[in-house]
Amino acid sequence: MLGYLWRASRGYRLRPWASPYLRWRIETFWGLHAERITFRQFFRFLWSQRRELRRFLHWADRMSR
Repeated sequence: MLGYLWRASRGYRLRPWASPYLRWRIETFWGLHAERITFRQFFRFLWSQRRELRRFLHWADRMSR
């Protein structure tokens, strides 16, 4: 699970809200425009969707094995 997060935030590990890949994923899932996602919106999304994100991360971990 952490392996996917590590790979997905490559280059932006200290600023994951600035990652083009993570912004794109949030845009396709939540409908926000990727270039408009701020620190606050990023963490609000993480908190509100934490159960779904955990389920996705478990799935991604199973698929990578």
